[in-house]
Amino acid sequence: MHVGSGRWTAEAGWQFDATATDLDAAQLVLYFAAPGALTDGSRLRELRQRFPVAKLVGCTTGGEIFGAEVYDGTIAVAAIRFARAHVALHAEQIDACGGSFEAGRRLGAGLPHPGLRGVFVLSDGTRVNGSELVRGLKEGLPEGVVLTGGLAGDGAAFKLTLVGADRDPVAGTILALGFYGDSLDIRHGSFGGWDTFGPERRITRSDGNILYELDGEPALDLYKRYLGEEAARLPGSALLFPLRVKAHPDQATEVVRTVVGIDEPRHAMIFAGDVPTGSTAQLMHGDFEHLIEGAGMAARQAYGDGTASLAILVSCIGRKLLLGQRIAEEVEAVTGVLGPQCVPIGFYSYGEISPHDFSGSCELHNQTMTITVIHER
Repeated sequence: MHVGSGRWTAEAGWQFDATATDLDAAQLVLYFAAPGALTDGSRLRELRQRFPVAKLVGCTTGGEIFGAEVYDGTIAVAAIRFARAHVALHAEQIDACGGSFEAGRRLGAGLPHPGLRGVFVLSDGTRVNGSELVRGLKEGLPEGVVLTGGLAGDGAAFKLTLVGADRDPVAGTILALGFYGDSLDIRHGSFGGWDTFGPERRITRSDGNILYELDGEPALDLYKRYLGEEAARLPGSALLFPLRVKAHPDQATEVVRTVVGIDEPRHAMIFAGDVPTGSTAQLMHGDFEHLIEGAGMAARQAYGDGTASLAILVSCIGRKLLLGQRIAEEVEAVTGVLGPQCVPIGFYSYGEISPHDFSGSCELHNQTMTITVIHER
């Protein structure tokens, strides 16, 4: 397995590292692009010319991860040539959250299953119920297949996200990238580091990923009370106060949910994944050191034997907004664990897909650093 990386900026154009010079036969190119960077199609045509036989797979972002740094307004690229493994690609279109489960099931069923070791998913970030998407994927895939990925971003605007499945990226696309072969080792890690505050509340009315009431009170009104002056910047400001959701107060397994939209007329909030009625919920806030430590924890979960590999980092836009100028520190925490033989690339997302550390079952996560490490023996 040979991995090279490169980056496009408006000032300097494309710049690739020395290891990318002999990757003309790369089977796969991953790209993560700032909103607007792909508008005229020129960048993808340039990538196609440089990597003529590769599948070009990528999405828009809330920020690009390249090496140990975080950028805005760029395109981050990794080109991969496998020695014995191979990849397959299947994509679906979705118009509304209500079709997320079926889209996921079709995605899982649409990939060839013999020899399938792992699946990496990139999805539209605003039209999808991520929980239902993951549930459908798990139904369509064989047991034992590692499932990871993320939801595309649009900065903090939450208006338009694009995904490209070996064609020009468009809204409403969900893709599943399958990795095949016994030579592959695919590892994963996911961790948050957010702290809870305030009382646990009961979700008294919801519908899928739409939250109407907490303890009988309109959810949006409650959030606005906590946000104060920041309520004027909703939904973006709600990213700083995600929700921890547990199906039962005594249950150890929990997920974090982040806001992707609001419904003012119904006083409701729209989350990236399900917020089931009857669950308990508690507000969360971030501490810089805990978030950075959480990123390092995710890297320790995903760490292999330190040999050459590709690391795909999917972190939440909410972490980026909170950490601000310290955002590179969470990526440095990851690269410090994975070591210099690992090529890191990634993006800031509207949701992360990874097996749950406690249950082992794949879930949609929010506000986590999620890492997929791929190595070929």
